[in-house]
Amino acid sequence: MFCNLEPVLVQLIYSVNHLAMETKKVMKGNHSRKTASFVRACVAFCFITIPSLTSIFSRLNLYLHSGQVALANQCLSQADAFFKAVVSLVADVPKTIIIDGKIRSSEAFLLEFLSNFFSTLLVVPDHPEQGVLFLVRGLLNVTEDYTWEDNSDDKIRIYSSVLHLLAALCQESYYYHVDKVDSNDNLYGGDAKFLADIGKLCDTLICQIVEHLKALGKEKTLKRQSTLALLFFNSILAHGDLRNNKLNQLAANLWNLAQKHGYADTKTMVKTLEYINRRSKQSESRHLSELGMRLPLQSRT
Repeated sequence: MFCNLEPVLVQLIYSVNHLAMETKKVMKGNHSRKTASFVRACVAFCFITIPSLTSIFSRLNLYLHSGQVALANQCLSQADAFFKAVVSLVADVPKTIIIDGKIRSSEAFLLEFLSNFFSTLLVVPDHPEQGVLFLVRGLLNVTEDYTWEDNSDDKIRIYSSVLHLLAALCQESYYYHVDKVDSNDNLYGGDAKFLADIGKLCDTLICQIVEHLKALGKEKTLKRQSTLALLFFNSILAHGDLRNNKLNQLAANLWNLAQKHGYADTKTMVKTLEYINRRSKQSESRHLSELGMRLPLQSRT
């Protein structure tokens, strides 16, 4: 009679997390000693219950959800424990999952989950004893060691998402914060060493992406190369500092690579170029204007 308790456990975890957030709401974010102890008890219940679930994606989602609840209630050490559990569990994600009785690749689900995780990591402060961006570095190590499908570019898509996160981490003030939690913008205050460490990490990821694009060219998988080159170009356009000459040149090279073999969508390229020219006029940005002039549209005829 108790052989199918997993949905019950999942609901219990969500209910306990909801109880913690309702307590925060009642206290208007200012916990007393009793409510702080109660919330920590809720967090502890979730942490010891999640490992009993058999579905790995249920565990991942609940670790992340519970970590967000812990962070919102200023339980920083418990939040770190949840997020470390996420990083460790990613390595165990199976290559396939069964959905509606059909076997499907798990990579699309992993990619979606990690994008959500990165959004949370923006506001998670570094642990004073773990080093700069220890969770991001740990996740990158797991991503590097994970066995991806041979015809998949999801690893590189994850690297692009990490670059978006790193670009946001360089801002003087982050786009959003958790109440009563000092994120890295407050902890480091634009410290030069912190920014230099992010810069080195960005350089490493960019090199890996470029090497992957070169490998796609050698393997003659040119359509994938074109799609990925345009994706990376858009990442640089949206998040990069195009006043950097090397980054500006890389963007131009990616643009040319995207349409080199005739696989690029001409309408997309035209709209992208129109956007660059419009944005350069609105902001009177010389580096954007110069980039726009270096981006030719190649005819397919």
